[in-house]
Amino acid sequence: SNDQCNCFLTNGSRADFFTTHKFFDYREKTEYASVPSLIDDPDDSSDAGPTSDYFSSDEWTDNWTIQNWNNEASLSGDVSDATILMVNSPNNVYIEKNNDENADSSTFLTMRTARLDDFQTAAEFESAVRDYHFLSVRMYARTIGAPGAITAIFTYRDIANNTDLTKVQESDLEIRTIDPPDHVQYTNQPSYTSLGLDVQEATRNVTIPQKRDWTNWAVYRMDWSPGTTTWYINGDEVASISFQAPRDPSLLILNSWSDGGSWSGNMSVGEEAYLQIQWIDIIYNSTGAPPSKRDEQSCVRICSIDETEQIGTPVLLQGG
Repeated sequence: SNDQCNCFLTNGSRADFFTTHKFFDYREKTEYASVPSLIDDPDDSSDAGPTSDYFSSDEWTDNWTIQNWNNEASLSGDVSDATILMVNSPNNVYIEKNNDENADSSTFLTMRTARLDDFQTAAEFESAVRDYHFLSVRMYARTIGAPGAITAIFTYRDIANNTDLTKVQESDLEIRTIDPPDHVQYTNQPSYTSLGLDVQEATRNVTIPQKRDWTNWAVYRMDWSPGTTTWYINGDEVASISFQAPRDPSLLILNSWSDGGSWSGNMSVGEEAYLQIQWIDIIYNSTGAPPSKRDEQSCVRICSIDETEQIGTPVLLQGG
């Protein structure tokens, strides 16, 4: 368990130490499983309550906040090329029964986005922790559905003026359903300049290893370290970007959305797409430098979430 661990060490091309571990498991929540009908009014959609008691429970609310903002302001400005009203709704975050053939869980968490007649309904939640200062996050997830959506997990530096590109700090894992299904996009934002030019060094478009694609369940991992962000799929390193690596404390956001703009593409009316998640596993520091191996007090018993037989349960590497 976490109690036996003073700190956690990652594996991979760059080993980092972290102080805190949290595991969020959506695999066995049958009592909450129910797919809510879409709400076709934007205001009602935004004002919707949680889809089950799980999303009112301490287990959820102590760790995550479901969003209900919309992009109305950016539709009238020149900041984005969005062509449709996008409304985040608590109605699009729900527990769903896993009906896969040979399913490896009873349930999973779904984040839905759908194109209705008058708007795009979307899903987003963010971490209650707003001062992650380096982390290693993994999610066992897949993306399915129609072209024209983005599903993502990313670190985000929350600042007052988020249109000032010089202030942006953000590491992204994004799946675009207009892309080939074996491609994933990784970026240290911003990926464009104030003149609208692409910043090539900021982003990588990567082919998923082992001839797999994003409709398959896979472990997507992002390690945000001092000076670089590294991404893995099923344990294989697929990208590492030092350029514009985030520096300052940030939160974590997951979403499933479309705004009809050039990045997401335009989803056809009546179509839907989903980010589905069985579990999320995070080790992190929440301010200050990572503990160093030499700080004997803070790191006597070193644990791993990589070398364990049981997902979510750390194993002691040394000490004890």
